[in-house]
Amino acid sequence: MPHPKTQQILLQRLKTRGPQSVKILSKHLDITTMGVRQHLNELAARGLVTTTAENHQTRGRPAHYWQLTDAGHRQFPDAHDKACVTLITRVRDQFGDEALQKIILGNQDADLNRYRKALQQTESDLASQLSKLAELRSEEGFMAEVRLIPNGWLLIQNHCPVYNAAQSSRHYCHSELRLLSTLLAGRATIERTDYLLDGARRCAYQVAAITDRQGIA
Repeated sequence: MPHPKTQQILLQRLKTRGPQSVKILSKHLDITTMGVRQHLNELAARGLVTTTAENHQTRGRPAHYWQLTDAGHRQFPDAHDKACVTLITRVRDQFGDEALQKIILGNQDADLNRYRKALQQTESDLASQLSKLAELRSEEGFMAEVRLIPNGWLLIQNHCPVYNAAQSSRHYCHSELRLLSTLLAGRATIERTDYLLDGARRCAYQVAAITDRQGIA
């Protein structure tokens, strides 16, 4: 009988890494490929995962990759999403889009102050600051992580706890980019490279350190 904890780890892996083969999942979980297939078949029967024929191979048959379904994505929590959408609709209908934007920016200012205080309590180097920022975002349900890349870092948000609210008003997304840019102003540039609302499976930001004339960040 499939173990719920193992299945949750599988869902988490597919959420944060995208489509995966049975072989890769088997290596990550340190269980047999047969065991992985049993778990995946159980999850598929519940409508949480499905297969996709993504051929990352140059020779041989296309490898079958497993990915989350819409129902699988919904296994990860949203922050009062329906209430947010209702509130957005009422504010926009009654007071207009400009009033809604002011409210969202007001909330952003509160987040900015909270983030700044938290970052003051960690190491001052940019890598440590980004790691702390990812931790703060994860606490809010964004499943954030930081990866080192050749020209800086990638701040990845594997989940959007306010996805439906963001669909209803992209002011949330514009506000998020403004928040991160303001937080890192003078130290790094930030550019959105993956955007959930444009069809990506996540949101991601490329962060590049600003260097002085001596090349010191």
